Order: sequence, then structure tokens, then C-alpha cells
Amino acid sequence: MIAGADDFVAIAKFANTKKEWFSKFLDMTAGVPSHDRFNAILNAVKPEEFEPMLLEWITQLHKITDGQVIAIDGKTLRRSYDTATGKAAIHMVSAWATANHISLGQTVVDAKSNEITAIPKLLEIIDVSGGLVTIDAMGCQTEIAAKIVDEGADYCLAVKGNQPTLHEGIKAFFLDHLEDDFARIEVFEHHTKETDHGRVDERSYYLCKVPSDLPDASRWKNLSAIGMSINNTERRKGDEIAVRYYILSKTLEGESFACAVRNHWGIENSCHWQLDVTFGEDQCRIRKGHGDENFSTLRRTALSLLKQEKTAKCGVKNRRLTAGWDDDYMEKVVFSR
Repeated sequence: MIAGADDFVAIAKFANTKKEWFSKFLDMTAGVPSHDRFNAILNAVKPEEFEPMLLEWITQLHKITDGQVIAIDGKTLRRSYDTATGKAAIHMVSAWATANHISLGQTVVDAKSNEITAIPKLLEIIDVSGGLVTIDAMGCQTEIAAKIVDEGADYCLAVKGNQPTLHEGIKAFFLDHLEDDFARIEVFEHHTKETDHGRVDERSYYLCKVPSDLPDASRWKNLSAIGMSINNTERRKGDEIAVRYYILSKTLEGESFACAVRNHWGIENSCHWQLDVTFGEDQCRIRKGHGDENFSTLRRTALSLLKQEKTAKCGVKNRRLTAGWDDDYMEKVVFSR
């Protein structure tokens, strides 16, 4: 998987061309299994047994930075459906350590459920202690917030209309205090301006300690602060303004709050986008047994390892190509410490 093999046939072919290299680490006297054997084994292995071993290995190789943002988000494997058996495409919820670029774990969303029930399961199998867990509005649930705190972490949760009382209370608070530029209350703020690809992005971030009269505040464990981000984008076709609201269990400085908000999207850009573009995840048709889940775990493990090994000054796609033909580089990726 690290070197570009994206299905069972490719894995068997790669192993056959690299027998000499593999013999340095494995007993290859019986040769390489056929692609059907790889198929049967990866379809049969239980993901809940397989993934923790890979995760333990990665976290031994690369220490997770304390206090970093841990982004949790969902992704559908679009071609994992099977019309013949009526199997729907699987939806995975993943956790991504944004500073270290390491996949911390994932869990499958039950076909009869949604991310709200899957996220607590994910929090039970990964170590988030000491981190700041960020989740979009789907995960803004009192049970999830309490679970994050119970696991020894803090939360930064986006708030939208699925929590109407809380959302309207936060919105009214910031609209009131924006009128006099927060003259009546302490505010932590941060502002940025970026120009790129013919557009100008001006972002403003405001964080305040939770007001005593905030509606619905008592339901949220350790609720400490509320935040707002305003993104004003100028394009040739017109301006766009996006306003988002957040609740946090920890009061942050303005810049730290801005980093948490921006870093959350690292799971989209550094993880999900790479899985689709570099690993072709959305086009993968592996769908029998546990094969789709286990291949998803392998992709995320390979991506994590490739992002850690940076002696090849190129993108992840070219690092895969380099690992495919350069045995020394392959060893650096697999055994880097």
C-alpha cells in the first residue's frame, strides 16, 4: 500500500517483484501467496482486531504531540456499495492528529445509525487525552462533549441549527457585543488576511468566556467559552461572508482558537483529499467481507507513514512512487524512528 499497490492483485505483484527485499524480514521460502489468499485473509480479519495493532505500531514510531488538535470527521467510501447484495457504501468516522499528520483511528458508521453514535465508539478506541478534539456541527451533542471530557481531552465543537437554543443564544451574544467592539466584555481575538489565486480572505476570530445567562449552557459538560469566526472572501464574481459559532471546554487565546478552527479542516485537506487523489479511495471497488474496512485502515496507515518520512522533497504521490522502486526509501518509510 505504501508503494502504490491499491488492490489484492497489485499487492501480490509487488510482493513477487520484491521477494529479495522481503526476505530480509520474512521467511520467503514458500514464496508469495496468491492475490486470492490476500483477498481471503483481508476479508476475514476483524477490523476491530486489525486496526489497533497498526495504530499501536504507528504511535510507537511517532509520538503524538500533547495538546494538539485532533480533528474528527466522516467520509464515505463511495464505491464500496454492492448492488447484488444490497450493501450500502460504508461511511467511516476518522480521527486525525493535525500537527503530526497521523491517523489515530476510525470506526464504521452502522448502516442504521449515523455519526452521532459512531463518534463515542471512536473515542473509546483512541487516546485523545491532552488534546483538543474538534468536530463539525453533526458531533455537537451533549453526550459527545461529556465523552471527550471523560477521556481527558478538551473540545471545540461547531454549533449550528441542530442545537437551536444554543445557536441562537451564541449568535445573539456576539451580535450584541460586535456593536460596540466588545467594549463591555473581555474578548480574545485574532485577525488574518491572505491573498491567493485571485481572491482575498479576511478572517476574524473572537472568543469569550461563557456568559452566565447563555441559554442551554448548563447541559454541556465543562463548557468554558464560546467562539465566532467570520470569513470574508473577495472574488471577482462577488464577495462571500461565512459566520460560524463554537463552544469550547477550554478558554484559548485568540490565535490558538483560530488555529483550532483552521486545523480542523486538516482532516479534509491532508487526509481525505489525499486518500481520494493519491490512493484512489473513492474509486476502490473492494467490498466483500471486511476487505473495504481493512483496506481503508491500510490506506490511512500508509498515508501516516508517508507523511512522516520527508527526506524525499516531494508530495505524497511521488513518495509512493519512490517507495515503489527505491528499497532504501521504502525501509525509511516503514522503519523510520
